[in-house]
Order: sequence, then structure tokens, then C-alpha cells
Amino acid sequence: MKIEEVQSTTKTARVSAHTHIKGLGLDAQTGTAAPVGAGLVGQERAREACGIVVDLIRSRKMAGRALLLAGAPGTGKTALALGIAQELGPKVPFCPMVGSEVFSSEVKKTEVLMEHFRRAIGLRIRESKEVYEGEVVELTVEETEDPLGGYGRTVSHVVIGLKTTKGTKTLRLDPTIHDSLTKEGVAVGDVIYIEANSGAVKRVGRSDSYATEFDLEAEEYVPLPKGDVHKKKEVVQDVTLHDLDVANARPQGGKDVMSLMAAMGKPRKTEITDKLRTEINRVVNRYIDQGVAELVPGVLFVDEVHMLDIECFTYLNRSLESTLSPIVVFATNRGVCKIRGTDVVAPHGIPVDLLDRMLIVRTMPYSHEEMVQIISIRASVESIELEDEALKELGDIGAKTSLRYAVQMLTPSRILAETCGRTKIGVSDIKEVDKLFFDGKASAQLLAKSEGYMK
Repeated sequence: MKIEEVQSTTKTARVSAHTHIKGLGLDAQTGTAAPVGAGLVGQERAREACGIVVDLIRSRKMAGRALLLAGAPGTGKTALALGIAQELGPKVPFCPMVGSEVFSSEVKKTEVLMEHFRRAIGLRIRESKEVYEGEVVELTVEETEDPLGGYGRTVSHVVIGLKTTKGTKTLRLDPTIHDSLTKEGVAVGDVIYIEANSGAVKRVGRSDSYATEFDLEAEEYVPLPKGDVHKKKEVVQDVTLHDLDVANARPQGGKDVMSLMAAMGKPRKTEITDKLRTEINRVVNRYIDQGVAELVPGVLFVDEVHMLDIECFTYLNRSLESTLSPIVVFATNRGVCKIRGTDVVAPHGIPVDLLDRMLIVRTMPYSHEEMVQIISIRASVESIELEDEALKELGDIGAKTSLRYAVQMLTPSRILAETCGRTKIGVSDIKEVDKLFFDGKASAQLLAKSEGYMK
């Protein structure tokens, strides 16, 4: 009798501030925004504008453009950016960063910006590989006398028999493949595939015809491969330009002690030179012209863009005009303020020449009804049960203070309710939590009344 445990398919993930965002919530035909959709509430005009941006990105007509999400704190700017990422899907790179990330003691500000730019540009490489795939039915190592003399013997070639559902083939392999077979621990009864060009060997698992054996080790059993032993496979690989930069920038040192010591002594983070990036760009362009690779311009999301200084803004002007450039989404909650690093006052703390290159989307404050709906969505995501009166009370608190404060009150209220032996949060729990904690506005009023620090 065979008893198997069925694995659960439900994903285990931490609930974060924007876990409930599943897209922009737009109608597929008309592109109009529903009042509530895909986790987003309200902001219909901003969501429709972001929907047009998503269409531009999909049609590859927005490379090198920029979008600015401007609005008061807690109006859903980050939620809209994540909605754009969800609409584009997992294959399009989405690279989030905060304006203050550029300030590092090890790397230049412009280098940090360029690194994130390259992270947001994807490359889809299609490669056709010839492979030999099947179950190992024979594995014989042919040895000969060592040509250098002595008593040792060397491997001259390896004879391997592979079986599929269509038939069996015997291959004579180079002695270099013997090392790969030994490394993978290949034995008779294993399912393997060998790449014809590179000679790389990959052990897929144990053939399921051996599944009745009593193995002490937990083996992964795989079915017998279908088709011929020798076949062509198309492999699609998604990488970013930054991945290519890092792979080529890492020096291939020797195995001796001095090389290892030198590698350990190097700083952890080093700059990637422009010369290397230009060389990689040339190779990438050649692949694109040959039809081997396809460029996928992704999205770079820069939150708190007013934290960047004049050097970064000047660099962004140049970067946005380059041929390999992603779609950049900026977000800020500032009005008219100084550009960091200068005494010049500008809208959103961004130079006017860079603002000219942007499409600006404004986010509006939420109404009382919208706040209640958002709190209700957050409660369902966090598996929290609320009474209707408690939900209304949270909406009132959110309207007086802020939406973020109201959402943060959910979990403490649940803990209070559970302490009292209830599963649903009541109005009394909400009021109790509101007495225990202060919101930002209440704290600011207290500090305004007292001179200096709170007494």
C-alpha cells in the first residue's frame, strides 16, 4: 500500500503594505477604471492615465520616457506603480528604488543610478540547443595506457547508452565528459541530458521504473523521456543588462592561495566601467540584429525623487536619451521646494528641463467612503473580521488623521479583541487602540504646545 502526502498549492508569503494590489483595475475593452478594482480604490483618472502608459510600454513606444506620480502622502503613488508592474506581468523587469539609495561612500551616485537603469532593461535570449536525453542503460569507461609512461591508466572515452520511449542509442563520448558524469553522480537508471555543443551534463533524476527500490536517500523520480534520444530544444533565458555587466566584470582569478587572498582583500562593491558596458551593448545589439535576442524595456520606479541632487538630475537627462533606456516612473509628495544641492526653487524639487520630459499624473486625497473600502480590503487580506460599526469608526479616524494610521490600527485591534475572547473587532477595541497610540498629527500638536521636547 502506497501513502503519499499531498503538498498544498497555496503560496506562503508575508503580507506587506501593498499585497492586495493585483493590477490597475481597468476594463479590458474600454480602458476605464472601475471605482473598486484589482485592490485599488478611487483615483480613476490617475489609474486610466497609468493604463495608457502600460499600453505604451507594451507597444515599445515609451522607451526613454518618464512618468511622474505627484500627490500628498498616503494617496496611493506607490500602489499605482506596483499596479503598473502587475499589469505588465512577471516577464517585464520592474526595479524599485528610493531617492536616498544613491548616497554611498563606496560607489558614485551616477554609478548607482546606472546600475538600477541596467537592472530595469531585460534581454530575452532564444537559443536552440542540440541535446541527447534519456535513461542511462549502459555506462562503460574505456581506459588506455598512460601516454606519458608510468603505471597509471587514463580514460580514452566513455561509452553510454541512453533509452527513451522511441528507442535506444549508444554514444561514445570524449574523456572530458567523464569528469562531468562523475561530478553529477550519474549511474545506470538515471535520467540525464547532454548538450551536444558544450558537452555539459545534467542529471534530471532517477527513472520512475526504479521507484519500487528501497532507497535510504530521498530520490526524485522522473518519467522516461519521450521522443528520440537526439533532439533539438529551444531554451528561452531572461536576463537583465546588469546581470551581464556583473558576470563579465567579475575577474576570473586563479585557484592558488595568492589569488584567493587578493579576491578577499578587494572591496565588496566595485564600479563597472563604461568601457565594459559599451562592449556589452555592442554584443547585445549584434544579438538583436541576428534575431537571437529580444530587448524588453522594463520599469525603473524611483520613489522620493526629490531626495536626488542636481548631479543625479543632470545624469538622468543624459540617461533618458540613450538608446538602451527603460521607462522611468518617479514619485514625489513635495510641492515647490529647493533642488537638492542648489539654492534654486523648483516644482517638486526637480529641475524644469527634466520636468519637461515627464508625463505628470496627480493623485488626489481619498474620500471617507473610499477610505472605508480600502480598510475593508486590507482587513480581508490580513484575515481580520470587523463589525460594520468598527469599520465606520476606522473610516472616521482615517478622515481625521491619515489612511496609513487607520490601516495600522487593524492588527493591534485584533490582538485586543482576541485577548477579550472575541474573533470580531468591535468599536470598543478601536477606541481603546486610539487611546493607546498617537498619530502623526496629534503628536505634532503636542510638540507645538510644549517648548522643545515633550514634558
